[in-house]
Amino acid sequence: MTAAAKSGFCPPVPKPHEHPPGAWKLLGALRRNALEIWSVEDFELPVQVRQTIVDKRMLLNDPAGIRHVFLDNARNYQKNELQLRLLRPALGAGVMTSNGEDWRRQRRILAPLFSPQQTRAFTAAKVRVAEHAVAQLRQYPDGSIVDVSLTLGQLTLDMLEHTLFSQGLGPAASQFQHAITRYFDTLGRLDPFDLLGLPDFLPRLNHLRGRASIKLAGRLVDEILSIRRRLLASGAQAPKDILTLLLNAQDPDTGQLISEAELRDNVLTFIGAGHETTANALTWALYLLSQAPDWRARVEEEVDARFDPNDVVASLPVTKAVLEESMRLYPPVSMFSRVALQDDIVSGAAVPAGMIVTVSPYVLHRHRTLWRDPDVFDPGRFLCQNREDINRFAYLPFGVGQRVCIGMGFAMSEMLMALGHFLREFRFDLLDGHPVEPEVRVTMRPAHGMKMHVRKRPMKPGHRSPPFATASA
Repeated sequence: MTAAAKSGFCPPVPKPHEHPPGAWKLLGALRRNALEIWSVEDFELPVQVRQTIVDKRMLLNDPAGIRHVFLDNARNYQKNELQLRLLRPALGAGVMTSNGEDWRRQRRILAPLFSPQQTRAFTAAKVRVAEHAVAQLRQYPDGSIVDVSLTLGQLTLDMLEHTLFSQGLGPAASQFQHAITRYFDTLGRLDPFDLLGLPDFLPRLNHLRGRASIKLAGRLVDEILSIRRRLLASGAQAPKDILTLLLNAQDPDTGQLISEAELRDNVLTFIGAGHETTANALTWALYLLSQAPDWRARVEEEVDARFDPNDVVASLPVTKAVLEESMRLYPPVSMFSRVALQDDIVSGAAVPAGMIVTVSPYVLHRHRTLWRDPDVFDPGRFLCQNREDINRFAYLPFGVGQRVCIGMGFAMSEMLMALGHFLREFRFDLLDGHPVEPEVRVTMRPAHGMKMHVRKRPMKPGHRSPPFATASA
């Protein structure tokens, strides 16, 4: 066990209930912060079937059962309506919010856009964005207080812009970030009408509050698509970015192009969901390092000696382990579920057609039967042989099975690129007294932001920080 584990550093999370909360208490917790719904036994039992306000649901923490639902018998399970009601108002019917054959067709079309080879092709763009973010932080006086959740939100949005649109969103970038943040703050809250399964024609207060933000984001994307189409129509050479790939993407089975509505919805999905999840994961990583000086020292030593922007995953194994442990403790998406289309048996329990099976990475990643000292920050779990000993279906930061995050490789390289550049130059320390409280608004974010002192790294005698490497184009 590492020094961090021996020190017993347990990052803050809501305390589990001694007993499962009743119906109305559960409803209030879901509305306020979904991390507050769990009880002690949720972190101890492999399978539970409970009666909710409207139906019976299964909470699944058995890796074999998770494999069955999300891989071996995945065609019997699809995303349930509650998840789609949360996401579709902003993200439409893209690959994240579709089901069945419609999802399979979109997945076939989009998968080549995020292949390892294509991800590597965007390395130079990611380096330029990271170096620009570093240059901006250099302008602050040493020790300045910065809300790194906002800084990292802008960084991840910039990275998506310059790989998705080549030239970025320009002056519209801040508008788009504000619109997406507003969306998660409003529609990201579960509405009681949705929890009770009431008809769609009844107005949701959250939808009314977030409608303007959704319309703004949609208009910005429509304008970008229009500009690109005019460029292509003029005969000019198309930029080599994801948008060009999207416009030319075909179903490998049928040759069918992606539809105009799907194009728009997937652009919104890549920007909206993509930048929020990666920004939150990076924020939690910087916070956890600020509380674990030994791991921070190891990461600093590694980025000084080994950081290679052309191969961030291979060159930063310790930094990657820190990031993986951060996503174990604070997974970007804390819960996902599927509805059974036909009767089934999962981990010895009957699943009738129509039952919803829920997996919470937040609970699974802290389950007492699957992890040693599960509440302790210990990146050593993800190093060397320890990483090989982790059950593939016990660790799901990017989902699992056929619907695993299509941009997983892209996101990992993006996050390691950001950490490599930031931690080689700066040290981040939590502001004394700043409250750290995770909350769920679709993604898991710090409820009060993350205010930290940003200080230039102290130089050892005779040591100079290496210049930033330039990735090959």
